[in-house]
Amino acid sequence: MTTALYPGSFDPITNGHLDVIGRAATVFERLVVGALINPRKSPRLELDERISVVRQAITEELPDVASRIEVAGFDGLTVDFAHQIGAGFIVRGLRAVSDFESELQMAHTNRKLAPSVDTVFFMTSLEHAYLSSSLVKEIAGFGGDVSRMVPAAAARRLQR
Repeated sequence: MTTALYPGSFDPITNGHLDVIGRAATVFERLVVGALINPRKSPRLELDERISVVRQAITEELPDVASRIEVAGFDGLTVDFAHQIGAGFIVRGLRAVSDFESELQMAHTNRKLAPSVDTVFFMTSLEHAYLSSSLVKEIAGFGGDVSRMVPAAAARRLQR
């Protein structure tokens, strides 16, 4: 069984993330969405909340592939978590050329740390290429409408 890990903060999950999750779930037999604790970021949502919102979004928005997707939290090195769950692939989304340089560097670093884990890139669909969790958090923080940028589960959570 081919297993892939899609790591990220998912604070909050965006429609761009969901797009990548849905497409990756059609390529791999098992996809684990790993919500990570990133010490360099101050999350708006606690880890348990992020995991819950991601699960709800997948169930509501991706019912055809939801049974092949798991959601889990982790901290530490992504490649260590990939080994822990038996993933041979790390999925990363690319929004623009500007993402590629840092993602390429991370992919090469991960390959050095864990030669048995490879990185696969998915281009985010054009209609979601402008989205980032940081942008969504900023708009939501000022009371703006983010309902077209995030799955319904995330919009409900951000409104609280």
